Amino acid sequence: MSNRTYFVGIAGNIGVGKTTMTDIIAKSFGWKPYYESVINNPYLEEFYEDMKRWSFNLQIYFLSHRFKAHKKMTESEYSTVQDRTIYEDVEIFARNLYEMGNMNERDWNNYKALFDIMTSYLKRPDLILYLRASVDTLLTRIKKRSRGFEREISPEYIYMLNLAYERWIKEEKQRSPVMIVETDNFNVFEDRDKLEELLKSIRKYCPGIRDSEI
Repeated sequence: MSNRTYFVGIAGNIGVGKTTMTDIIAKSFGWKPYYESVINNPYLEEFYEDMKRWSFNLQIYFLSHRFKAHKKMTESEYSTVQDRTIYEDVEIFARNLYEMGNMNERDWNNYKALFDIMTSYLKRPDLILYLRASVDTLLTRIKKRSRGFEREISPEYIYMLNLAYERWIKEEKQRSPVMIVETDNFNVFEDRDKLEELLKSIRKYCPGIRDSEI
């Protein structure tokens, strides 16, 4: 079997199930997981209360955290899976904030220039797994997990992010291998057959996966 290491990024909107999928892939293949810094994020609660004031601060925090994680993954001796990719930061969240008027043009240009420089040093994922869900499904899942700072998320914001994701993933297919997973009717804890098929598909993108690497 191959000793090659792989890097898979899990992409998708808020509440779609990225962390759960990251856990499953890490445990199934013995990969090292990297998670999004949400609970310890010092800006997130204030951001949802006043997006225009805190959007730039929040995005810089995410960019810094994701860059450090991405660099560690590409230098790791193990295969890795990441809960949200660095590319979503600019193409989904920062761009959406700018287009909605919650980030001014000066901050957007500054952020975009920094992002372009930082990502030029990074290796792209071997596969991006895009988890797709409807706005209704996402809102139901967000409500179910009961994170206090997410109470202020509006259906309009989730809808705008979904539109941004669809635009981005269409373009991303030209740059990286992408697998789209429809999750509206997919419960990973109950639909074992669907999950096994998904894991088999990931193996096709990452041949020679070792059963346990860590």
